[in-house]
Amino acid sequence: QLDDFVSTHPDYNEEEEEQKYFRRKRLGVIKNVVAASLAGMLTYGVYLGLLQMQLILHYDETYREVKYSNIQLEDIDHKVLMGINVTPVAALLYTPVLIRFFGTKWAMFLAVGIYALFVSSNYWERYYTLVPSAVAIGVAIVPLWASMGNYITRMAQKYYEYVNYKEEHVQEQQRAPRGACHAYVIIFQTIFYTCFHLSFVCAQMPMVFFLNTYLYHLNHTLFGVKHCGTLSHGILPGFNKTVLQSLPRSMNLIIVESALMAAAFLAMLVVLVLCGSAYRPTEEIDLRSIGWGNIFQLPFKHMRDYRLRHLLPLFIYSGFEVLFVCTGFSLNYGVCALGLEKLAYLLMAYGFSGSACSMLALGMLRLRRQLLLLAGAFVHGALLVTLFCWAPEPRLLLQAPLLFTIVVLWGLGSALNKTGISS
Repeated sequence: QLDDFVSTHPDYNEEEEEQKYFRRKRLGVIKNVVAASLAGMLTYGVYLGLLQMQLILHYDETYREVKYSNIQLEDIDHKVLMGINVTPVAALLYTPVLIRFFGTKWAMFLAVGIYALFVSSNYWERYYTLVPSAVAIGVAIVPLWASMGNYITRMAQKYYEYVNYKEEHVQEQQRAPRGACHAYVIIFQTIFYTCFHLSFVCAQMPMVFFLNTYLYHLNHTLFGVKHCGTLSHGILPGFNKTVLQSLPRSMNLIIVESALMAAAFLAMLVVLVLCGSAYRPTEEIDLRSIGWGNIFQLPFKHMRDYRLRHLLPLFIYSGFEVLFVCTGFSLNYGVCALGLEKLAYLLMAYGFSGSACSMLALGMLRLRRQLLLLAGAFVHGALLVTLFCWAPEPRLLLQAPLLFTIVVLWGLGSALNKTGISS
């Protein structure tokens, strides 16, 4: 009887069970990639949506005087934006150390938590809450992107291992041949950016469902605007200082901020519960055995690779082009011609376009990466020449189809650039 109990079951097929085991492992990797992508989408959607809503509210002169007459909100907003945009310059020094100390998954979780902290600071808008939380956001931006990029790449490596589990170099846990994981990196980065660009859509939900009901019509807000586009000097000169017909009640603002806080907390839970570990325990031990000095030098050692040096301008451009479409284009072209109430729909069109066009990155499975990067650069170059030569008329809604076409094409260029660089 004991022999019957411990012996192999007659219907047991070792090879079939092995295939089932690694199939479950592959599904787990896909779950990790989708979870990390959704967490990134929620995090940036909450951050961008809250920042946009607060900047519009703080711009309104009546809102500032009635609710915050003595705390100089304009000066605070200026310092908040400086904290978010300037602090990441120092990130090169501490990001590898942070990821080495916490690990990839926990660095992601920490960064998402800091974004949630930024949301919570807006319940009580004061200098000592808004500015420090904005600086914390600046500190967390680069670690979040670095850890997410590393996580997606590592998932591609693990998927390759689970597909080719019979290969000798996989069984001996040796490094895979060069370029072996490239196809999986492309596919997983496509999934990530398809989700990430939807954060621009999620970010407009507070505007669409809440703030738009309080905004004046474009004939009021754009009454003093004489020129748009390249004919104007500065960001939308002459724009009315009063954009709100009525002030939103504090309770309504708290409800909106609580919904955003819930979404940020959900992003933290997604990372914590659904994202598995990026490395095996033995690999974590090997990584932790690397000295702090070597970890600190890693970014500078990577720059020895001529390909990274050549891609560096594209990395910088990929950040500034998003900033341009969200500020310069949206305000000097979109808002100037269509009014502030159409801002949300312009940025939603950009998000949907970027998300859909990210799927074009799958073309890198057959084409060279340079072709997609050149296509993205060509699209943006043609649009920049168009914007330089054409200035829309203020308060003319007939220009809406052209402006939406431009923003959709800009989303196409953004998707090609970002997926091309990351893959």
